Amino acid sequence: MKHGILEKLAEAIYKFDAYPNAERIHSVALALISKNPCLREPGSPDGCSGWKNSLTYKMGNYRTKLRKAGCAEVAINRGEKGTPEMASKGLKRPKRFEVNYLPDLPDGQNEDRLEVERKLLVEEMKKRNPSGTFIASKMDQTFPLRRREIVEAEPPVKTLKERWPALFTERQVFAEFNRIATTNLENDFFGAVDRYTPHFVTIFKSKKGSVGEKLAEIVQQIDSRKPDVTAVRTLVLQGIPVLLGDDPSNFYNTSFDSDSQEAWAQVSVGLLTIISEDAPISPNHLHLDPVSTAIILEGGIVMDSLQNLPQALCLLFGLSYALHLDYPKTMKNTFNFIQRVMLGLGGNKLPPKLQTLKNLLLS
Repeated sequence: MKHGILEKLAEAIYKFDAYPNAERIHSVALALISKNPCLREPGSPDGCSGWKNSLTYKMGNYRTKLRKAGCAEVAINRGEKGTPEMASKGLKRPKRFEVNYLPDLPDGQNEDRLEVERKLLVEEMKKRNPSGTFIASKMDQTFPLRRREIVEAEPPVKTLKERWPALFTERQVFAEFNRIATTNLENDFFGAVDRYTPHFVTIFKSKKGSVGEKLAEIVQQIDSRKPDVTAVRTLVLQGIPVLLGDDPSNFYNTSFDSDSQEAWAQVSVGLLTIISEDAPISPNHLHLDPVSTAIILEGGIVMDSLQNLPQALCLLFGLSYALHLDYPKTMKNTFNFIQRVMLGLGGNKLPPKLQTLKNLLLS
């Protein structure tokens, strides 16, 4: 009976996480004995230590079975001698709660057939009015091919934009995030920002010292005008890095609408707020009435004419999943906070800075 239970549990766990950590394994074991008290282990401190150990080994065995069957998501981490095509420099495991990290090709499909569908997508995007329905259907169909290319080959962003232009549209950024993490990014992101806004503003106004001075400068820009939803969201999203000790100086960039794009060649990841020639410039200015907003990746603008900074940051977060990008080092705490606290993607154990801020928001 125990073998059958472990087999079913491993199968269910794998659907959510191919490489669950000890915390997640433990939570499954606790849930098992909670729902089935007859399975509780006498003498075990928490009643499930044996189940936890058995599940850990079972997941390893289950991955081995899938690897032998040719499952791409685990085969990529095999790294066996004599199979250099599958060996990787580092483990390519889901790190940010990607439910569909590296899906297998659909039955009856191969890479050549999906490549034909990809080319149809490229041609559709060249039209003056591309069909949203056609693009959505083909993007769903080619998702496994795209993930293999992005995760295994790790091509430059410029190459990805040429091969997958639809992936750099607002609708498909959100759709791709949903394919990967099964989460409605736009709804959950702005829902969390709006829900925590009153607490954030209170925290901003309570801070002292140099952090308090920076926060007071941006809060004052909201207090001096009739606030709207976008202005308050901008305030919160520019204030979070200050609270968490990040350095947003090279992430939140500003330029006049007449400036050349060559100025951003050295920016690896960031947002660009384009302002009019007569707009004031200062390090902590929110620029609540921009001409437009853009996303910079690997020194080039990949999405422009965006509505505002909150929308751009939400889309950039989505692109970090869609393109399998590392979070920017100078904004790592902020991006992790968005993922772990605002979107609830990841385990319950948080780094101290994130946990402290979460406690303040919930107090």
